[in-house]
Amino acid sequence: MAILRFKALELVSQRKPGEVVLPSHKISEFFGENVFGFEAMRATMSSDFFKRLVRTTEAGEKVDRDLADAVAAAMKTWAISKGATHYTHWFQPLTGSTAEKHDSFFDLTFDGDAIESFKGSALVQQEPDASSFPSGGIRNTFEARGYSAWDPSSPAFLIENAGTKTLCIPTIFVSYTGEALDYKTPLLKSLKLLNDAAVPVCQYFDKEVTKVITTLGIEQEYFLVDKALYEARPDLIVSGRTLFGHAPAKGQQLEDHYFGSIPSRVHAFMVDFEKTALRLGIPLRTRHNEVAPNQFECAPTFEDANLAVDHNQLLMDIMDRVAERHNFKVLLHEKPFKGVNGSGKHNNWAMSTNTGVNLLGPGKKPKENLQFLTFFINTIKAVYKYDDLMRASIASASNDHRLGANEAPPAIMSVFIGQQLTAVLDEFERTSKVPIEKGDNMYLKLGIDRIPEVLRDNTDRNRTSPFAFTGNKFEFRAVGSSANSSSPMTVLNTIVANQLIEFRKTVDELIDNQGVKKEVAIIQVLREYVAESKRIRFEGNGYSKEWEEEAERRGLSNVKSTPMALDVYDREDVVELFSKHGILTEKELKARHEILLEEYIKKIQIESRVMGDLAVNHVIPTAIAYQNKLIQNIRGLKDLGLEDEYTQTTLEAIKKMSRHITTIQKNVDAMIDARKVANKIDDVRERAIMYREQVFGYFDTIRYSVDKLELMVDDEDWPLIKYRELMFRR
Repeated sequence: MAILRFKALELVSQRKPGEVVLPSHKISEFFGENVFGFEAMRATMSSDFFKRLVRTTEAGEKVDRDLADAVAAAMKTWAISKGATHYTHWFQPLTGSTAEKHDSFFDLTFDGDAIESFKGSALVQQEPDASSFPSGGIRNTFEARGYSAWDPSSPAFLIENAGTKTLCIPTIFVSYTGEALDYKTPLLKSLKLLNDAAVPVCQYFDKEVTKVITTLGIEQEYFLVDKALYEARPDLIVSGRTLFGHAPAKGQQLEDHYFGSIPSRVHAFMVDFEKTALRLGIPLRTRHNEVAPNQFECAPTFEDANLAVDHNQLLMDIMDRVAERHNFKVLLHEKPFKGVNGSGKHNNWAMSTNTGVNLLGPGKKPKENLQFLTFFINTIKAVYKYDDLMRASIASASNDHRLGANEAPPAIMSVFIGQQLTAVLDEFERTSKVPIEKGDNMYLKLGIDRIPEVLRDNTDRNRTSPFAFTGNKFEFRAVGSSANSSSPMTVLNTIVANQLIEFRKTVDELIDNQGVKKEVAIIQVLREYVAESKRIRFEGNGYSKEWEEEAERRGLSNVKSTPMALDVYDREDVVELFSKHGILTEKELKARHEILLEEYIKKIQIESRVMGDLAVNHVIPTAIAYQNKLIQNIRGLKDLGLEDEYTQTTLEAIKKMSRHITTIQKNVDAMIDARKVANKIDDVRERAIMYREQVFGYFDTIRYSVDKLELMVDDEDWPLIKYRELMFRR
């Protein structure tokens, strides 16, 4: 392995920046050219069918057979003209990645003639094998049937790989019996639910509102390391993070990487993957160095939430493919290196109406600000009521390493709204009831005028807050960099929709049953919500021990491990929440709970096996070989007649190394035994807890001794690429 290590360093030193040629110096001229969007539809469909498709998509109605055939014919014409030979239903199973099964446009007629064929039935539905995807017990291995169904709200696109192009059609994925086996299905349901809940509330203020669109902008953080260095780290290849590694003397403490000049090789990679992404309609606008060495970020403009999630899943795949061309490897693990910042996926979430109003943006008039307060306060109340569900939505083995460490928000869910808005809500809560008067004078007396017109610059930022209001949107910062954003967004959409439904019901009861004026009823309910949800609001340092103690006094949950965090999915009120709104049935929810627990177990299991293999088969033999060199050195000194005082330091080093070798072997054996015991436990939750408390519990002890040996063994003998080489070689 030492030979591989030095070969890797030699390769890295010879790397040159790749050359990237853009199709045009104007992004607008090639943006979306590989997307079957409105322009492509107009060019390949009759006017009648095009208008029908637009109406059907906007209304969320089922596509009939004639329309499906027309769309399929147009897609085929467009895709083949672009060089595509195959098509696939592109879906997001519960593995966390995307899936695709390619079929050729090529077909044979009854007479044996070769033709290119693609019918509406193939567009609308396919039947990929569902048996090998995670189902949480919904499907047995022998029950293989599953269906992927076209999602018309997310446009088809072309992916190029190895010189060929494939038409990708975004779809949902369900079992033969109808249960969702993917991330997209519940997300789409939650988006419809939020629209149905928000529109009636909007109509308190504007009768012209008929639709509410959930918007989302997903910032993506990632690490980038040279491919040769990556391939010289088996732990990085298999588990996505370095299980061993003594921290370098220079990490991120000088803060000189953040927003610094982008290295030439990295810049070439960025331009290349952005070109591919932009051609696929992903509206990337931002690129920069992040805080940790070799850490970077890209960010798009806001889009419809369903499309934003699809684009982010596609983006991660594009980054990985393009990195190959530049001899890089993209690391999306939340904490690939201990001791430096981890990576997140900041989800910037808001709601907009068909009239062009951002419901989380304050207006210029008091009445507009009452609408803003309505959605703002209801969102806070929803997060307060279901804070542990929000925590569960971002739980994973890899994200557990990141939460609460080096800039990432803690596991305690809290809401940051800024000093000025805090003062506004506090005053709003205190304001006493006053008689209703006509016009804006009523709002002036109620204090609604005190909300600033431009809020974006009046609010500070709190990097330790998991859910922060940032001017005209909420930013869910606790989502992990490798995660599918569908899960946290499905939860957020559902709890906010549920809260808006309750709000509307309570306000209507005050108006209809007690004769309270509409504005007074709205304000009365909002005041109650402000008081009830005050405990979730926090403006201070989320990393501090004081906040942990304060959060406990407030009754906020602080669940630091995934197995415990996921318990909420079995809670009666959570099961009722998802089932009554038709987002997930009790069966589907329990299945996802089991899948997430199994995923947690498997990740710890894989890391444990890799750690044991590296420690026993690479580190220990290297340490023993180096010990033998030191023993020979002592013998040589004694042969020269030198006294013990000249060999004492070397002798002590040999003894220390022996203690660390013994510790490693002993703990690896114990870790293996713990794994065997855990694997015999039938209950998946108990097994996950055993892996967390027992198997994972040996990691730090083994790592400590390996790190100590790294400092003692001569650099040329050490079998693993070191932290400093991984993190500072570009």
